[in-house]
Amino acid sequence: MTRNKYFIKQLSIFSENKSGRLAAIAKVFEESKVNIHAFSIAEANSFGVVRAIVDKPEIAFEAFSKQNYALQYTDVLGIKMNDVPGGLYHVANLLGSIGINIEYAYAFRTGTFGTLIVKVSNPEDAVEKILSAGLELVPATDYNF
Repeated sequence: MTRNKYFIKQLSIFSENKSGRLAAIAKVFEESKVNIHAFSIAEANSFGVVRAIVDKPEIAFEAFSKQNYALQYTDVLGIKMNDVPGGLYHVANLLGSIGINIEYAYAFRTGTFGTLIVKVSNPEDAVEKILSAGLELVPATDYNF
């Protein structure tokens, strides 16, 4: 089976929740010449999870592995949103109405539109439903080169 063109490779990097850890992670990206398009940090007690969408995920994965970070790939989807009040509501409401469960999400703005990054329970099924509902997905090649 070929990889779905809408599956964006997201890196999840696990790190201790202490001073200087974000700088250390950012340094690995800098030294490996990997550009960060979007990221979020989630906290859970004594550790954090940095979720990042980058231009060269394979290079980043190798660089973090060499530094002994625990990490993994996750397939996420990028859904275009209108950058206006109610843009998120429109997308979230539509996803809920077509039965798509969002496990987690974060968003960012590019140019004239916003992008909602979502981790969903069944991404293959979600792609078909999202496109059929009239929403626009961002191709993975826009972020992962």
